[in-house]
Amino acid sequence: MTLRLLLVSGSLRDGSTNTALLRTAQAMAPDDVRAYLHEGVQLLPHFNPDDDADPLPLPVVDLRARIAGSDIVLFSTPEYAGALPGSFKNLLDWTVGGIELYRKPVAWVNASASPTNAADAHESLRKVLGYVGADLVEAACVHIPVPRSTIGPDGLVEDRPIRTQVAAVLRTIANHVARQSDDTGPAT
Repeated sequence: MTLRLLLVSGSLRDGSTNTALLRTAQAMAPDDVRAYLHEGVQLLPHFNPDDDADPLPLPVVDLRARIAGSDIVLFSTPEYAGALPGSFKNLLDWTVGGIELYRKPVAWVNASASPTNAADAHESLRKVLGYVGADLVEAACVHIPVPRSTIGPDGLVEDRPIRTQVAAVLRTIANHVARQSDDTGPAT
């Protein structure tokens, strides 16, 4: 079975440590994992509940299709002003009216190297993911600080200990999905 992993960064910033971490996960994915980085956060219209009806805006259709087509979603987001960045919260708001995240395995990697560790943003993320009924893979929700100095010219994290931690997250989510498949497989 090939695992379909959707990677979603909460940052629009060029040189984002969150995006670099996810690109590194994509590059390191084992052969049985197909990792896709969603890069359409900035294309989503401002969320308005009145617009959460057919026909949906095309960027929302694309987002929901990517989530629905994945086996698991891995997020990485910074914290701005003690909360989730507005553009990322907007992405999450567009998932509330759909069913794509309901019972979908999700996790996050906190790449913050700041003294606050972006704790408030990740607590907010936990709350929103609980609200949509996502299956939070706690063992894969980890803090892996990524200093800017560890990102190479190719936009990937070069630091071996960080890459080892990213590989561990990939193993954890793959194992979770495999166990879930075993639990829902045919009765013997």
